[in-house]
Order: sequence, then structure tokens, then C-alpha cells
Amino acid sequence: MKALLSKNSIIIASVALMIALITIISINVFSTTGPVTGLANTVTRPVRAIASTVTRTFERIYASIYRYDDLMARYEEVLQENSEIRQNYRQAEELARENEQLRVQLGFRERHGGYGWEMAAVETRSGSNWSHSFTINRGHSNSKIARGQAVITEYGVLIGQVTDVGATTSTVVTVLDTTFSAGAFVGDEDGKATVKGDFNLMRAGLIMLDHIDDDLIILPGDSVETSGIGSRFPAGLIVGEVLEVHRHDTGVGRYATVRPSRVMDSISLVFIITGFEAMGSDSIS
Repeated sequence: MKALLSKNSIIIASVALMIALITIISINVFSTTGPVTGLANTVTRPVRAIASTVTRTFERIYASIYRYDDLMARYEEVLQENSEIRQNYRQAEELARENEQLRVQLGFRERHGGYGWEMAAVETRSGSNWSHSFTINRGHSNSKIARGQAVITEYGVLIGQVTDVGATTSTVVTVLDTTFSAGAFVGDEDGKATVKGDFNLMRAGLIMLDHIDDDLIILPGDSVETSGIGSRFPAGLIVGEVLEVHRHDTGVGRYATVRPSRVMDSISLVFIITGFEAMGSDSIS
């Protein structure tokens, strides 16, 4: 048995020696790895291909992770830039509003230097079908506003009057409201009449001109202004223009429909007249 093992060992050693010699000769003579090494390469080629594929895959994954981190960093930068832009935009809007308010106040002061007044912003509007009013951000604790005072625009267009005054807010009914009325002059002849709200006309955004002097010639397009008589309103506030003239159903007297000079639902800033020079009397405040 020992002899057999010794013989097999000699054979295996001889084969190994021959393979080594063949490989050395192939490399030195033919500048190649020879058939044995080629065989080894052939056998290991799939493994090396898999290893190469895995390596490339991991390289792509690493590149993707790096790219993702880079994109996330840029995304955070863009978010920060957008936040700064929004902040700057809000500040610019606030400055624009302040500048607009200052411009409006200056224009009002130039046009109506004889009035005492308070400027206010419209906060909420009435949602009722039975009235037409809005709330402003002025009351008895932060202004000189009082009930009955006229509310106008920068250009002297009559909007309505104050009807309720709270601590920091007040209610204004517009000329469309059924509770509103004021003495008025119509046309070039300064004919007297009364401008007032009417429920049916309110829905159409119109006002009624009633109690028109019998001898007054009134035509569509005539201007309507406050008369300053019999009310706390100064004379000359613009109300609107005449659309149509009608006779009452009773046949007695005439009335006219008037289109206000200002669309009430688009108003954001108003002026409350707290004092003015009344016709033929001392100033009212």
C-alpha cells in the first residue's frame, strides 16, 4: 500500500512539474501564458466578468448617491432662495401698500383741505340681501369717527355714512342701502331732490333720486351731488349720474334711477369726514 501511494505521489509531482515547465516555456518563448494559463483564464472568465459587472454597478450606485446628495444640497439652496424671495416680495408688497396709502392721503389732503377726516381700510362686507354695508378698521378708541358722518373716496365720491361705532371698528352703510338718504342737487340748475337707497334698485347697484322739484328739468346723464342741506354731509360730494326718469305709479311726482360714481364692492380704502364747513353756518365736527 505504501509503495502504491509513493508511486502515485511521484506521478502527481511529475505532472505538476511538467505543467510548470510548459507554462514557463510558453511565457518565455511565445510571450503568452500558454495553454494552461489560457485554460485557467477561460475557466475564470465568467467569474471575472461578474466581478467587473458588480464593480461597475457599485461605481454607478456610488455616482448616483453622490449626484443625489448634490441635488439635495442644491434643492435646499433653492428652497432657501425661494424663502428669501417670498420674504422680500411680502416686504415689497407692504411698502407698496404703505406708499399707496400715503399717496392717497396726500391726494385727498390736496383736494379736500377744508375737511377734517380719518382714513380707514375696509375689513369685511355685509353678506345680507337686505342691506349693503361694510366694516372699517376705525372706532372711537383709535379715531374721531362718529355716527352719521359721511364716508367718501379719495376723489370726493360719496360712499355712504357711518351708522355704528365700536372701539376699533365701525359699520358703514353705502348709498345703496335702504336706510341711506341725503339731500342732493341735480344738474346745472342745482335743482333739489333726495338721493336714497331702494331695495329693488340695490340688487342692480343703483340708487333712487326722489322728491324731485316739479319745475326741475332733469335728463339722463345729469350729475347728482350732495346739497349740504338738511344733513351732516358737506355740499358737492359726487353721488352719480341720472340713468332714467320715471313717474311714480300714483302719478304724483317723479323719480330717477342713479348709477353711483363708484362701484361699492371694489372699495378698499375710504375717508370719513369728521369735520367740514357747513353751508351758511359754522363748521361741523
